[in-house]
Amino acid sequence: MRVLFASSEVFPLVKTGGLGDVSSALPAALAAAGHEVRILMPGYPAALSATTDRRELARLGDPLATGSEVVLIEGRMPDSGVTVWLLDCPALYARDGGPYTDLAGRDWPDNGLRFGLLSWAAAALSCEGSPLDWRPQILHCNDWQTGLAPAWLQAWNTPGRAGTVFTIHNIAYQGRYGADLVARLGLPADMYAPEGLEYYDTLSFLKGGIYYADRLTTVSPRYAREIQTPAFGYGMEGLLAWRAGVLTGILNGADYQVWDPATDRHLARVFKPGDAAGKAANKAALLNELGLQPQPHTPLLVVVTRLTEQKGMDLLLAVLPAILAQGAQVGVIGTGDRALEQAFLAAAAAHPDQVAVHIGYSEPLAHRLIAGGDMLLMPSRFEPCGLTQLYAFRYGTVPVGHAVGGLADTLVDTSYDTLINGSANAFVFEHSNAGAFQWAIERAVSLYRDPDRWRRIVEAGLAQDFSWSRAAQHYQDLYAGLIAERGL
Repeated sequence: MRVLFASSEVFPLVKTGGLGDVSSALPAALAAAGHEVRILMPGYPAALSATTDRRELARLGDPLATGSEVVLIEGRMPDSGVTVWLLDCPALYARDGGPYTDLAGRDWPDNGLRFGLLSWAAAALSCEGSPLDWRPQILHCNDWQTGLAPAWLQAWNTPGRAGTVFTIHNIAYQGRYGADLVARLGLPADMYAPEGLEYYDTLSFLKGGIYYADRLTTVSPRYAREIQTPAFGYGMEGLLAWRAGVLTGILNGADYQVWDPATDRHLARVFKPGDAAGKAANKAALLNELGLQPQPHTPLLVVVTRLTEQKGMDLLLAVLPAILAQGAQVGVIGTGDRALEQAFLAAAAAHPDQVAVHIGYSEPLAHRLIAGGDMLLMPSRFEPCGLTQLYAFRYGTVPVGHAVGGLADTLVDTSYDTLINGSANAFVFEHSNAGAFQWAIERAVSLYRDPDRWRRIVEAGLAQDFSWSRAAQHYQDLYAGLIAERGL
């Protein structure tokens, strides 16, 4: 199969969250299974400099009249060697800051154009009229930044166009812009309607993907059901329920080439999964790095996430006094809402022996926290899949999480019965409130002090296999069905 995988971020070129991990690992798994895969992403300066074997592949003109000719650069991913296509458009991408925001954390005001171009290019390379000899059978789009690609293919309606798959990684981010952008992007005016791109008097990139794609997926089975309800659908639940027949939840995988304690170059000491001495050595090194009191027999609770209410970080702040009263230590890395960042920094300043906080993103430190921590805290109000709990299992770190989305699909709460049958791999709370979260932590801290039972929980996590080959097979089946249906 020939697959074009379009994404706004791809690890290790550019990453802000789980989308970047998926956009690296899934194409690599598909390529390893023998399929022809190309990754398409914006030509950010960091991405252009990190790819190998770069060459100019095609010139795409200036379709959105930005003042910069768009040049398609072909290169190779530095780790997997998968082919990556970069849209080199200096007017839109050659700037300091992140893929979505400037250095001050403000959204780029022209994001509608920046990701409109990504969507346009994905569509233009997937139908007749493409300047390339290679044309995909499947165009796999990811999140709102690529949501207009299926709409363009529908509008052009060229023979033999690729089948489209649109994956929702987080429905809360919808890419909504003023109606004037429809004409600016050159989309047909009649597509700006409730039965199309219009969403409460705005143009919604996300709705475009949901409405026009041939197949829809989300990143866990539970999340696929949740987003069809008002509690989790963010206004799209009716449309998703209408399209439920083409909606599938496929649980993400873990990239064990990147997340494996036996080969992890970020660790103070590599260790085989399940090696208690190796994990203890990493915990000791981490405590020293964080400036926390060296207490090897005290539980270390770690947080590797965005500091937002969606991730339940306000709940963590609410229960932090109770955690500290139990004698536990806490290590946090993340960036997000300024008020939450300041609150965590204040907690660290008030309790320097027990709390350490790193505001910002550091892939190496994230690896060391998951390797050295005893528990991973994930009190998310909603969590489409969650990847860090999958990584934590591999490193012998026990998740404490809310029974929602992919967390509900992967975490088995520790109870008398699950301890006996060997399935307990986490501590889970059902209701999103501080009291339920605190009780889950208290149960975890209590059992941590029982080494035999704690080891059984760790071993249940180590026994989990979330390799991408499993998830990739589900996507291959989905692609094959769509190719057969469209006669591609």
